Amino acid sequence: MNKVAALFRTIRDHGGIWNSLKTIYRVDDLKSGTLIGEDKYGNRYYEDNNFFMGRNRWVIYADRVGLNYDASQVSPEWFGWLHYKTDLPPFKDPSRPKHKWMKDHQQNMSGTNQAYMPYSTTKPKIEPWHPPQ
Repeated sequence: MNKVAALFRTIRDHGGIWNSLKTIYRVDDLKSGTLIGEDKYGNRYYEDNNFFMGRNRWVIYADRVGLNYDASQVSPEWFGWLHYKTDLPPFKDPSRPKHKWMKDHQQNMSGTNQAYMPYSTTKPKIEPWHPPQ
């Protein structure tokens, strides 16, 4: 297949020129591949074995996050598939444990108002000076 035909196929797969431009703006890449699955957070996972190993699996983050996406938004189930720990996607993997006591995945909240902030119960060594009123 020549490169022009591949470009038009990729643009068609992304839903037209406007959606292709939006994808390039969001993820700096325009790839076409097979949709393997989607997690409960809206992230979509793709694979295309025409690319070399290490570049043939990728994630398109949910539209709701816009440009504020990072790798901690990938759920642990899909992390293993993206990093070649397994070739089975999570919905086909029988060895994946699921227990009632397991907490739901949460992305890294550093830099937000929901970031973990420990508090100290010890008296500080330095106390601030307050000028007299």
